[in-house]
Order: sequence, then C-alpha cells, then structure tokens
Amino acid sequence: MESDSAMHPSVHAQANPAKPAIIMAGSGQVITFGELDARSNQVAQLIRSQGIGVGDTVAICLENHPAYFALAWGAQRSGVHYVCISSRLTAPEVAYILEDSGAKLLFTSAYLAPVMDEVASLMPGVPQLRFGVDGAGSAQAALDAMPTTPIADERAGVDMLYSSGTTGRPKGVKIPLPDDPSIAQNNSLADLARMAFGIKEDAVYLSPAPLYHAAPLRWSMTVHKIGGTVVVMEKFDPEDALAAIERHKVTDSQWVPTHFVRMLKLDEEVRRKYDTSTLKCAIHAAAPCPVPVKHAMIDWWGPVLFEYYAGTEGNGFTFISSPEWLQRPGSVGRALTGIVRVCDENGDEVPRGTEGQIFFEPTDLTAKPFEYHNDPVKTAESRNKHGWTSLGDVGIQDEDGYVFLTDRKSFMIISGGVNIYPQEIENLLVLHPKVADAAVIGAPDPDMGERVVAVVQPLDMGDAGPELAEELHAYLAPQLSRVKMPRQIDFREQLPREATGKLYKRLLRDEYKAAYEQAQAGG
Repeated sequence: MESDSAMHPSVHAQANPAKPAIIMAGSGQVITFGELDARSNQVAQLIRSQGIGVGDTVAICLENHPAYFALAWGAQRSGVHYVCISSRLTAPEVAYILEDSGAKLLFTSAYLAPVMDEVASLMPGVPQLRFGVDGAGSAQAALDAMPTTPIADERAGVDMLYSSGTTGRPKGVKIPLPDDPSIAQNNSLADLARMAFGIKEDAVYLSPAPLYHAAPLRWSMTVHKIGGTVVVMEKFDPEDALAAIERHKVTDSQWVPTHFVRMLKLDEEVRRKYDTSTLKCAIHAAAPCPVPVKHAMIDWWGPVLFEYYAGTEGNGFTFISSPEWLQRPGSVGRALTGIVRVCDENGDEVPRGTEGQIFFEPTDLTAKPFEYHNDPVKTAESRNKHGWTSLGDVGIQDEDGYVFLTDRKSFMIISGGVNIYPQEIENLLVLHPKVADAAVIGAPDPDMGERVVAVVQPLDMGDAGPELAEELHAYLAPQLSRVKMPRQIDFREQLPREATGKLYKRLLRDEYKAAYEQAQAGG
C-alpha cells in the first residue's frame, strides 16, 4: 500500500514536475504536474484574496477547459466546497444553483458569455471571473497576479455536486469537509481505483465526458492523486476517441453506454484502423448498458470493461469485471463499499432474488453521511428506518450477492448518461395557455438509451399537431437546457390519471416501450 502522503498532485509535482498531468486531446496542450501545482496554488491564493474561507463555496461553470483541474485542485486545497455546474444549463438554472449553494465566486469563460451575462444580471452579488477575456473580470489576469506558493491555512475541501430534488429542482449533494485537514489524505475512491481497477502511477487515462459530471471529475482527480496522466476530450466524437486512445497509448478510460453505441456505429473499417490494444481498463457507469452493446464492446476491446453502480452521494459502490459479467449478463456487480440491502416498502429486507428498492448499509462507521443541501425532506426520503440509504433504484440481488437493476423508483430519465427529471419539464408545460395536462417520460432510444418524450393533453384537441409542437418547443427553449428538451411531443385527449390526481406514468412508459420493441422486431 502506498503511503497516504503520495496521494496528491502536489507530491507528484515535487517528484516529477515535468510529467504531463493533463493533455487536451483536441489542441494537444500539455499541463505538467509542476504547472498544475503552481496554478492550483494561485487559485487557492485567489480564493483567499476574495475573503473566501474554509467551509465557504465557490462555483465552476466551464466547458472542458485546460484550467478546469487547476480550479478544482485549487478549491480542494483551500478547504471550500466547489460546485461544478453544467455548462449546458440556461441562465435561470445556473442562477438557482448559485443561490442555493451560497457560492461566493464563479469561474467561467468567454465561451459561455451569452448565458453568463444573463446570470450576472440575475445574481449580481456573485462575482464572475472569466477565462478568455481581458481587463476587468479576467480570470487569467487575476490568477497571474497571485503567488504560486501554498496558502498558509491549506486544508482539504470537497466537491458539492448537484442532482435533482423531488420537485425537479437540482439539489446539492453535500458531504461534510473531512475531519483530517490534510490535502493529501487517502480516500475510498483512490483505494478502489488502485485495487479493483488496477489504475497505477503510470496510467494514461482518457476522459471523454463533460468534467462537471461526478464520475469524470472525481475519477480524473483520483488519477492525479495516484500520479497518472489525464487526457481530456474537449468534446466527445467516436472516431476522435479511438484516435486519442492510439495516439496517447491510453491505458485506462471512463465511458457511458452512449459512447459505446456511437463507437460501435462507426464503419467496421474505421473501427479497425485504430489500435486500442493499450487499454487495460474501460470503466463504465451512469446508465444501464444494453447487454448486446456490452457484449459487442468486450468482443472488440477484450475483457477490459469494468462496470460499477454508485451515485454522487457516495453511499455505496458495486463492481463487476468483464469475466464476471459474461457469467451474469446485465449485473452491475457486488458491493465493494457498503452492504447491499434490498428492501420492501416498509424498509425491511426481502429474500435474495426478490425485487425491491436497493439500499446500502454503511460499513465504515467513521464515514460522514451525505445530505441534500437545503432539502431535509429529500434527505430523509433517502434513508429507511435502519438508517440505510438509497439512490431510488429497484432491483434484485442473487444468492451470490450480484445486483441486477430492474427499474427506477422515480421516473428519472437517463439520456446519454445524463439524469433528466421529468417534473421540471412537466411544470413548465402545464403553464402554457394551450396545455391542460402533461406527462414527460423516457422512451427507449437506440443511441441515447432513453429520449425525452412529452405527452400533452391540449385544452382544445383541435390545436393538436405539428404547429403546437413547434410552439411548445419554442416556449421551452429559453427555460430548459438542450439536454432536457423533449425530442418528441405527442398529443392525447386524456392522460391516464386517477381521481386522486396520480398519473399512471407507468402505462405511458410501457406503451412506448412496446411500440419500440415492435418496431425493432419489424425492422
């Protein structure tokens, strides 16, 4: 076991300052460990110069930018909660997260200027520093003016990432600052990365997804803790990903099933011309992977796929290797942290092989439980009477402890590995003057896993048709980020509601699933 003192990029900067910490796949820009260390110190110095202290919050809303990790590590070594906000959100959505999190500073970029200008008008009390601009408000100039030495009160901070609440509004998953102030302390993800996934100091790790997501951010930073190099794709492209694997001799990587689908749809000639033989570990999670897709990837890349099931909340972690998965197709593995408990509606454990809601019982009594920031109701709903916590998924556990996900307790939509919550979209639709009722569901999609479908009951069925669909799209566009926009709007005279007002969304989901399967069988 490596010593805890080796678990930080600042340590690797002293031992091997010229080693690449970050390579931007598109531009080829290289940032060494020495440069990352110096720049993250400047970020920490800047945070303190703004009067931001231990336990406060800063926000980052950036595309996959070369400065992203300097900001994250600078925040980590200054003892703050750092909120990484999706660069695809609308201004009201960003403003809500800034207000809810209590962020005292926002790092962003000129690339996002149209949205950020509106954010500035909505949240004038949160100063912005932007990359790619000159003069006042320039993040680059502000950082350049700072010392490259560590701050005097260096202390470990943690991320605070936003998932969605019961009303559709995002909720921050807040984990307390660690009791140990050391910035170089070990953590469970670093242990998992080394022991279960075999990620070592010589790793070259490809990150093809947006860095504001929990998995790309945390896994990339874990690779930095171990001492490996992170290759960041500015934007995912299936052939570019294969080219990056060959060019940089990538050993480890992280994906969502949509990435696999898009790479598999490349012409065979294109797929075969790239050498992927250096890959030792291709991690995937975030969304269920269709069994045929995973079979095809293992056939192509070999038994190097490693799947896990976990959440931003960090309450438990299951793991399965390719050989295990081939014996149990569809499983997300056995627990490596936490004890899986499958429970009924009363919170009592059910026999193995019986479907129920999946909970994790903590095994580390010193671990601090997560909470949903400013949402005690959602926090309470995530726990049962035993104190076990759940991400809201339903499934079974077989006699050997392998977990199979069969459903979602909520009707969250997962499209391309992104979690989309229907309630927010439904709430907007029913405010439209021509809409009587609306239901938003996830319908099966061969590329994205699920696509967002809005089923609308117009006030007047005579309005139903393409013109109203276009009108609703235009109405939603300024209020929703593009990933949440319905890809399909259908009309019904009546939605399946009972007298109490409960919407039988299951009936709609089953109908669209059956239609999809019929079309697939016929095609």
